[in-house]
Amino acid sequence: MPLNYHHLRYFWAVAHDGNLTRTAQQLNLSQSALSVQIKQLEERLGHALFERRGRQLHLTEAGRIALDHADAIFSAGQELVATLQETGRTRQALRVGALATLSRNFQIGFLRPILARTDVEVILRSGSPAELLEGLGTLNLDLVLMNREPPDDSLAPYETHQIAEQAVSIVGSPERFDPDRPIRELLGEHPFILPTTDNTLRTAFDAMASRLSVRPQVAAEVDDMAMMRLLARENIGLALVAPIVVQDELTSGRLVEAREHPRIRETFYAITLRRRFPNPVVQELLASSFDPAPLP
Repeated sequence: MPLNYHHLRYFWAVAHDGNLTRTAQQLNLSQSALSVQIKQLEERLGHALFERRGRQLHLTEAGRIALDHADAIFSAGQELVATLQETGRTRQALRVGALATLSRNFQIGFLRPILARTDVEVILRSGSPAELLEGLGTLNLDLVLMNREPPDDSLAPYETHQIAEQAVSIVGSPERFDPDRPIRELLGEHPFILPTTDNTLRTAFDAMASRLSVRPQVAAEVDDMAMMRLLARENIGLALVAPIVVQDELTSGRLVEAREHPRIRETFYAITLRRRFPNPVVQELLASSFDPAPLP
């Protein structure tokens, strides 16, 4: 019996939305009718395509394979229509998730090669690591940007791409400190704006302070890079940040960077889901060269 493509399209819609009730409303169908259509597709394929966890639907391995093929099928159909209508290629959606605390400058710098393209629509979302990885696993995101690797024991087939690494600096207002002073003196004389204790940069900073036998005064613990930037500008203390976070302030002279570096590095990752038909725009981004902080 040939495959019923109406059933496949219904499955495709639910898989991308992740919510049966909402998808049924968008398709102007009853939830029970939509469930029947998907059940018939599962019977035809001989595999369950979804598993329910609480109120959320999650793709099974067979569901991910089916969605890969459905994406390719319906994308080809859209391109066929666009070609015959001579309207050029259909704009392709690129759904990017980023850690809510990740530098906006970093995000823009990484995405810059495709931001001006007329054939790509960029959809940006932010969230916690768990939310982003869940969105990747349910195929609601194509790519996730983080400054930490996903857990090693994760069941989802993630692919982790290291896209940049940058030395972290100590920065502050020029009125507050002499950037030529040694780090040990800066640690003992000034309050610091630091990442929270669950951050790898904070762990490295605390280890450095311990080696130097200094206990720095902590002015603020912050999990948001934008807030660290603002607090440094307000002269609350010296901040431990990657230069890309305060790129504009360093260029203008509103903030200055200590000459001696703390020898701490921050690594940035792009995380994707292993797929048979990867998003070509994602592949282009991963193949492009990216310097996280080219200061003019």
